[in-house]
Amino acid sequence: MTKGNINVSVENIFPLIKKFLYSDHEIFLRELISNATDATLKLKHLTNVGDAKIEYGDPKIEVKIDKKGKKLHIIDNGIGMTAEEVEKYINEVAFSGAEEFLDKYKDSAKDTGIIGHFGLGFYSAFMVSNKVEIITKSYKDEPAAHWVCDGSPEFTLEPHGKTERGTEIILHIMDNDKEFLEESRIRELLLKYNKFMPIPIKFGTKEINDPEFTPKTTTDKDGKETTEPHKKITVDNIINNPNPAWTKQPTDLKDEDYKAFYRELYPMQFEEPLFNIHLNVDYPFNLTGILYFPKMTNDLNIQKDRIQLYQNQVFITDNVEGIVPEFLTMLRGVIDSPDIPLNVSRSYLQADGAVKKISSYITRKVADKLKSLFNSNREDFEKKWDDIKIVIEYGMLSEEKFFEKADAFALYPTVDGKYYTYEELYNKIKANQTDKDDKLVILYAADKDAQHSYIDAAKAKGYEVLLLDSPIVSHLMQKLETSKEKISFARVDADHIDNLIKKDDTTISKLDDDQKKALDELLKEVIPSEKFMVQLEAMDSNASPFIITQPEFMRRMKEMQQTGGGGMFGMGGMPEMYNLIVNTNHELVSDILNTKTKKKQERLINQSLDLARLSQGLLKGEELTNFIKRSYDMIK
Repeated sequence: MTKGNINVSVENIFPLIKKFLYSDHEIFLRELISNATDATLKLKHLTNVGDAKIEYGDPKIEVKIDKKGKKLHIIDNGIGMTAEEVEKYINEVAFSGAEEFLDKYKDSAKDTGIIGHFGLGFYSAFMVSNKVEIITKSYKDEPAAHWVCDGSPEFTLEPHGKTERGTEIILHIMDNDKEFLEESRIRELLLKYNKFMPIPIKFGTKEINDPEFTPKTTTDKDGKETTEPHKKITVDNIINNPNPAWTKQPTDLKDEDYKAFYRELYPMQFEEPLFNIHLNVDYPFNLTGILYFPKMTNDLNIQKDRIQLYQNQVFITDNVEGIVPEFLTMLRGVIDSPDIPLNVSRSYLQADGAVKKISSYITRKVADKLKSLFNSNREDFEKKWDDIKIVIEYGMLSEEKFFEKADAFALYPTVDGKYYTYEELYNKIKANQTDKDDKLVILYAADKDAQHSYIDAAKAKGYEVLLLDSPIVSHLMQKLETSKEKISFARVDADHIDNLIKKDDTTISKLDDDQKKALDELLKEVIPSEKFMVQLEAMDSNASPFIITQPEFMRRMKEMQQTGGGGMFGMGGMPEMYNLIVNTNHELVSDILNTKTKKKQERLINQSLDLARLSQGLLKGEELTNFIKRSYDMIK
């Protein structure tokens, strides 16, 4: 038997592991199963190239709980180790400058984790164990070895009678880590980290119906049929899927395969995905995966952290920020790449050149897929637009290359349910909606019902009105206005329609200057100046007498601040201000001006103002109650 000290230049490596890595202690199982997988895949490679003159067979990894003995076993039949290799790979911990390492990580290790760095993956076992054993037999014709360590630098190494190839790790679980002796906890961790590992993982057994047994049916003398029960057999319970959909070629998968994999990833998600994007590239980096577009809501916050990151089928994290562009973090699915650099914990990403290239590739691939879907079945794409627009609009705002590509598939729906690309919209409205300064004015509504009268007024002029109602539409319009030449967006209720698209012809007012001055003074006496800016406008006599609008700039700044941005203008603390446009050519306005008593003038002004407020949804509470009561009194 060999005794010795593990070759580290400081003796407090184990306290460091136990103290600083404790927040991450559940990942010991992931690390040990990853090691077992590596050992099995190495054996497969050696048998394939002929260096190992043995049968690869049908290997699996087994996880066993010995609750009574307080032990957890991880067993593989992979490449195994000789005693010499145990000395090399286990005792001579593969890192240099341990003091420097400790200095670097003593403050930050608890937050960032250090497992997986400097060959420490195996040593994560000591986070939950007060003793660890390794029993291993190499594929080479050499005796098995038995290594034991109790969490100090001291170890023992002696021959063992094991005859089957492979390695068994035995963890003697500490009392305060008894959770790892519970079947439910181990199953949870296996499904979290190892659900798609490339080697089958056995965790206990299960009973199934014997596929080779056919139950017999007999008939008694009364003609009653009886079928004997199914014969049960006990089989290994394989807890993982070693061949998930993303590891296959797209040509080998049908639409139903993608949907089945989505259900496997998200068993509690009952809605089908809208469509998927299969990622598969091997140059200049390796990356595979499948991204799904789920049905979206307009909430930008609740849908993130649904994409899972894997490295060679080992789950790493569901925080893919930095790898997947921000606007795509609302999607779901899997990304697997051995080329994504991870720091010491294998769970935190380092932003470097490779990651930026991967992010650009994913952006391009998503844009190409959207263009393909639009071109191949535009009708279907239009039906799905409301469910995917938030991702596309967010992408247009945040990724310049995506913005450029989006011209080919981004849609602009109208209040009448038509859908235009930007180019189609431009060509459709250019002749009619270009103002006297040669600027194209794109009209839009955010709420068809609330802005119905304004939409009607615009349509009466033959104008198209878009329906743009996502929470980031103000940002997107600003982006489009700065990227496209001589265009502006205007919400239909931002002003009277003739002011939104100013033509050369101007309507003559029925009131002379003295009458207008008198009307202006009268209105300002009655209408609260802290809420309304009064504007006298000569409009068509059939247009409404009082119209409430909110200036496009003011409202847009407020909306942008609510979704991030626009804060520099300090709009959040400002009271709501509206324009009150009074049509000097309307008969009611002339009646107000010509009414003899001040009291009746005030009553007409307040009633007209409240009708305008009612049309904008601004009349509420006590004011609405008083308006209704006053209206009934007027009818009487």
